[in-house]
Amino acid sequence: MATRQTKQHNKEKALREVKEKALREVAAAERAAIEKYLARLKAKPLVRFKVSNNGGDRQIRFDHPDKVVGQALVMDALASADGDFLNGMVSQLANANSHGQDIDERGLNFMLSVIKGIEPRDQLEAMLAAQMAAVHVASMTLARRLANVEDIPQQDSAERAFNKLTRTFAMQMEALKRYRTGAEQKVTLQHVSVAEGGQAIVGNVTQAPRENGQEKAATPPPALTDTNVVPMPSMAKSKEHDPLSVRRKSSK
Repeated sequence: MATRQTKQHNKEKALREVKEKALREVAAAERAAIEKYLARLKAKPLVRFKVSNNGGDRQIRFDHPDKVVGQALVMDALASADGDFLNGMVSQLANANSHGQDIDERGLNFMLSVIKGIEPRDQLEAMLAAQMAAVHVASMTLARRLANVEDIPQQDSAERAFNKLTRTFAMQMEALKRYRTGAEQKVTLQHVSVAEGGQAIVGNVTQAPRENGQEKAATPPPALTDTNVVPMPSMAKSKEHDPLSVRRKSSK
């Protein structure tokens, strides 16, 4: 009886140790995640809009205690110092997230967050980032419709539109990549060592292809002769000196 209780106690103790170890590991991972979040938040402050839908009077403000700082953060996210560009982008993003007379504040801030995550370097990249955000939102809308179709025609229509949007998004990513890397020049430095009396050619060296029929025939190697081997006589010479053939001709 005592042995059974001891085994049960040891089993429960081992189980508690495993649970405590798992909790400590999860807590450590959570602490690491919090530290990363705080570091990212410090490096990239939050950029948000505040939307007021009062009937037909819609207002979009910078969600920051200091209006000047909030505007500076948004313009930095859009990689622009042009006020007209800022107003135009905000208006277009708001129209893309309008439902009737109201503006979806959550959707507007999501698209702004996508643009900020792409980190545009100029106004052109900011416009492309806004288009990518709009295409992504439209793709997710089509994905929801595709999951709730009622017949085959609806499924085919939603599937075609979804495929077009996802391909467009991939093409936009490729265009952004080419735009960012296309203007960069690659310089390769090569060191060539030339000994005294030698010559070196700097640049690309190409050899013109040879024309058919004008290639020089390779010079055959000299024949190897053996002085101990007696050359065989040719048939013509053997017939001229054959005594039998002479006697036969003479007998006629």
